[in-house]
Amino acid sequence: MSRFVDLLLRSAAQSPRGMTTGEPHEPVRRTWSEVHAVARRMAADLVAGSDELPGLQPGTSVAVLAGEPALIAPAAQAVWLCGGSVTMLHQPTLRTDLAEWAEDTVRVLKMIGAGLVLLGPPFDPLADVLTQRGITVRPIAGLGASLGEDEPLPDVVNDEDDTALLQLTSGSTADPKAVRITHRNLYANLTAMVEASQLRVERDVMVSWLPLFHDMGMVGFLTVPMTVGLELVTVTPSDFISRPLLWADLISRYGGTVTAAPNFAYSVLGRQLARAEEGSLDLSSMRFALNGAEPIDPDAVESFTSAGARFGLRKECVVAAYGMAETALGVSFAPIETGLQVDVIDADELEANRRAVPATPGSDRQVRRFPLLGPPLPGLTARVVDTEGRVLGDREVGAIQLHGESVTPGYLTVDGPLATQDDEGWLDTGDQGYLVGDTVVVCGRLKDVIIMGGRNIFPTDIERAAGEADGVRAGNAVAVRLEAGSGVGLTKRESFVVAVESRKAGDTEAEELIRKDVTSRVFSSVGVRPARVAVLAPGSLPKTPSGKLRRAATRTLLED
Repeated sequence: MSRFVDLLLRSAAQSPRGMTTGEPHEPVRRTWSEVHAVARRMAADLVAGSDELPGLQPGTSVAVLAGEPALIAPAAQAVWLCGGSVTMLHQPTLRTDLAEWAEDTVRVLKMIGAGLVLLGPPFDPLADVLTQRGITVRPIAGLGASLGEDEPLPDVVNDEDDTALLQLTSGSTADPKAVRITHRNLYANLTAMVEASQLRVERDVMVSWLPLFHDMGMVGFLTVPMTVGLELVTVTPSDFISRPLLWADLISRYGGTVTAAPNFAYSVLGRQLARAEEGSLDLSSMRFALNGAEPIDPDAVESFTSAGARFGLRKECVVAAYGMAETALGVSFAPIETGLQVDVIDADELEANRRAVPATPGSDRQVRRFPLLGPPLPGLTARVVDTEGRVLGDREVGAIQLHGESVTPGYLTVDGPLATQDDEGWLDTGDQGYLVGDTVVVCGRLKDVIIMGGRNIFPTDIERAAGEADGVRAGNAVAVRLEAGSGVGLTKRESFVVAVESRKAGDTEAEELIRKDVTSRVFSSVGVRPARVAVLAPGSLPKTPSGKLRRAATRTLLED
């Protein structure tokens, strides 16, 4: 068997730890050995099949659509025990057009060659929507229910290069794409993350609300604890959204030591903590609060740690990270117990000369602040290259490339498989950044860079400035690059448009004040004015299923 499956089985047999689900109303804890026993029964049922359904064959792609981690954990494990691969489908929300969702989902299922969809609450009613389109569906809840406690493992050989996960990307285009994560990739990355974060079975308690259709949730806060045998307390994203302070409450009550989230969630929690009753929480146990999956705002991190300080939260627990599905999850972690470290650099040198020159203290020149994201995880190597492929030196800005056992061999697309590595095994991440020694710094996505007057301006700088304007919803500002002659901004040269969400949208006078404020703040921050500021109603900006703002889709929205 593969090293990944071998480690999974050893943890199931040896670890006394487990997962707690059902908070805050009906918490239930199951040890990993109990989860594994359920997985074995599910696996036996899947292999046996039925009169109507053939048994699951090794190499089959199995999609999962369910909301409860208590069901997803044994179901995913069962598929791996059968030699199949797991794909977590994007979940419809209350505002989703189900007919449109079904067509998109069928397209994804055809792309990955799915032989089966495992369906669980609250999505059971969608069974008919899928079966009417020729999709084979089985309910998770009934799998293995009639089988005994000690079902034998399926007689399956898992090769290191077999597919373990097909992670759907949450990119900015309408065309679906899945990252093929092999057993080799998964084992290499999860063991590297365990080493870098110094996870210990005897001391650590992981707390999460992250969606399991996103790699940070599925790999980092389900596969890792299940495979290594760590204690896990997990709730659903809807639990967090309905009551953000639940996240801190779980850390307090369970003595959580490890958690993770994108930057916006720390910003939300910081505001909640600022209003929380004195002495109502104890966050002193937290030692590893990973911030990743989207650009890290140092001000938001400072607000979070400051608000949490009166509950015992230490600023040193924050870990800035860089990751992507193309490496299973992690690329680099900042060193633990150092807190957020920021590189303050000269803006003119960055934008005009593509060099990250440290800013002179006391100077009146504009600066840019980028979090230091730590060295690559064990087994990964990072380098920065220019447009000609020349390897750049320290603090020279270019394309970030990665090499190592964690790196995916390719994508599945609607047009067929697509390789990700060049002839020497290097992956182009699509991100622009630089190295400070062995420390990775990410500036932004190459496709999103705004070029004006020979300057390379990263949209995150514009978006942070726009987000500070009065009336703009936090985290809901997008800067969109405009090509010369684009009708979106009525500009004859390359420029950009800023789109923001506001509850005051529709009020003509309020909108005009917001436009002026955004324009002023953006000009003050980056020295250029947007061609246009669009003020939109809440919920208007296109987002990925994991909540990231989609710049390309925003451009299309503005054009329409």
